[in-house]
Amino acid sequence: MAKTSKNILDEARSTIKQIDIDEARRMLSQPGTVLIDVRESDEWRQGHIQQAIGIPRGFLELRIEEKVPDHQTPVILQCASGTRSLLAARSLQELGYEHVYNLNGGFNAWKDRGLPFTAERAFSTDEVTRYSRHFVIPEVGERGQAKLLDSKVLILGTGALGSPSSLYLAAAGVGTIGLVDFDVVDLSNLQRQIIHTVDRVGTPKTESAQKQIKAINPGIKVIRHDIRLSSENALEVIKDYDVVVNCGDNFPTRYLINDACVFAKKPLVDGAIFRFEGNATVFYPAGGGPCYRCLYPEPAPPDMAPSCAEAGVLGALPGIIGSIEALETIKLLLGAGKPLIGRMVYFDTLSADYVRVLKIRRNPDCPVCSEHPTQTSLIDYEAFCGLSAPSNGAGSTAEVHAAAPAGR
Repeated sequence: MAKTSKNILDEARSTIKQIDIDEARRMLSQPGTVLIDVRESDEWRQGHIQQAIGIPRGFLELRIEEKVPDHQTPVILQCASGTRSLLAARSLQELGYEHVYNLNGGFNAWKDRGLPFTAERAFSTDEVTRYSRHFVIPEVGERGQAKLLDSKVLILGTGALGSPSSLYLAAAGVGTIGLVDFDVVDLSNLQRQIIHTVDRVGTPKTESAQKQIKAINPGIKVIRHDIRLSSENALEVIKDYDVVVNCGDNFPTRYLINDACVFAKKPLVDGAIFRFEGNATVFYPAGGGPCYRCLYPEPAPPDMAPSCAEAGVLGALPGIIGSIEALETIKLLLGAGKPLIGRMVYFDTLSADYVRVLKIRRNPDCPVCSEHPTQTSLIDYEAFCGLSAPSNGAGSTAEVHAAAPAGR
């Protein structure tokens, strides 16, 4: 004889321990107990218990072991009223979880008692659709997407590396993107700078980039800094941003933005390219890692730094490095995974095994990020790099740093 839904619920009640709000609070005050909210995403968004982990009922069996790998862990299941969570608890028992409990009355009972709960950001209908693939990633979810939308990222340079970096950050929903560049689009840029188009030749690069960012995600706020970054303005420009992404292309700018980020305690996501080679890393002394000065205390001589026009750069390579920069930025904003702090991803694309991960150690005698720095303010970086004429900031001159590429 087929079972009815009442039969199934009665069987579940006979095997699953039911607990009330007071017992749930007592258990949650002890380390180790996990509360799983099995309601749908729209219910979760309207409010949930702060300690809860949201896994919609339809995904519970698929995702529970990501969140609770130990089957001995006490798990409390909760829905709106206690019915869906009862069936969910039964499923967990069948999966081998040995200490499973159902919260009687669910979230409604919790809220009726006047107990605290958290409401997520209210996403628009467009945002729910646009970021739906992020919502289902456990390390992102709606909470992580809200972080991205509230974040501010500064991109130094809107050329070859800045093109994929800014586009992917915009597509991911980083709410505010600052663009630093004062160059204009040139036809020779289009071989690699995919954010620009033929009809924008002669247009300021920040204006061209803003149009493309808005085309892919109209909700993103773009702040244009049509300036040459200098020792006089760098700290003021970066102060309101959460992460700085270096997509610039010359040594004075690299040393300037490194030192400014060290002094401002900002993470600096860095990328560089040269012909068939490229690298990406995160310089963040405040996060326990090295800075650019730890790797290169002194700049290479100017005659060892050929420009893009002189040395060339493969057009597809910036897509790889710039995308890694975007990825590392998103990881930093979300607090997800392990960013490339103290490590550098190095590409030699002409080699059969062309990807290596190199360790970068912090220099205890670094002039800017050591415990006893010898330089505590921004300096004249043109003179420091041995250049007699002003550099183009985030402009068009690419230079190369010996073993590590540093151009765009």
